Amino acid sequence: MYKVMIIDDEPIIVQGFSRSVPWEKYNCKVVDTAGNGIEGKALIEKHRPDMIFLDICMPQMDGLAMIAALKSEFSNMQVTILTGFRDFEYAKRALHLGVSRYLLKPSNMEEIEEAIRFMISKVEPAENGGEDAAESHENVAGNFIVRNALAYIEENYKEKLLLSDVAEKTYVSQWHLSKLLNKETGQTFSEILNGVRIEKAKELLKNSSLRIGDIAEDVGFVDLAHFSRVFKKVCGMSANEYRNRPD
Repeated sequence: MYKVMIIDDEPIIVQGFSRSVPWEKYNCKVVDTAGNGIEGKALIEKHRPDMIFLDICMPQMDGLAMIAALKSEFSNMQVTILTGFRDFEYAKRALHLGVSRYLLKPSNMEEIEEAIRFMISKVEPAENGGEDAAESHENVAGNFIVRNALAYIEENYKEKLLLSDVAEKTYVSQWHLSKLLNKETGQTFSEILNGVRIEKAKELLKNSSLRIGDIAEDVGFVDLAHFSRVFKKVCGMSANEYRNRPD
């Protein structure tokens, strides 16, 4: 029995899919539904469905980021997009990340059943080619997640930023995000965050009127002592030595 989930913020769509699609015909069962991306991701981790019908245009959800998260953490999980969003470039990026089908609302039953048949054929790759394709989508998705994570760190380095904050924004677990960051950059989350903060501090140190303690606070360090240790570790000299070095 193939497990199916439906994630859509329109109850009528969820009810229609749950009741009108002949799931038994394809040895499928709808194990759960969700009305938003965050709830959906939690239920996906609980049920580990084989197939998902996902609306990418829901409030407070980045559709591409959600797709990337699913294909990176669960590479064999099949995803069909349901959307009224008619944008070829968006569809192209979604397909590049590994979605099975991109269905425009309202979809007819023939399209839906074709998507089900296709996803079933891909749930268990029957040959090396299928496995290679799944691995390729997994790598593309992982790269997408890392780029989003680094951009979020770059934008929020001044805040008290935790790995869990970034993981939540990229729809993956802390463990999985940590693994992806290390694979792509060779660094831990802490090293990446500190590196961004120190680069910003180096720019600010060019202004001799700014106190080093204020710079440390401005780039996100909670105390000067910690800033000083990290700066010396990264740059090989103290912040004061960096500021006073000859050009």
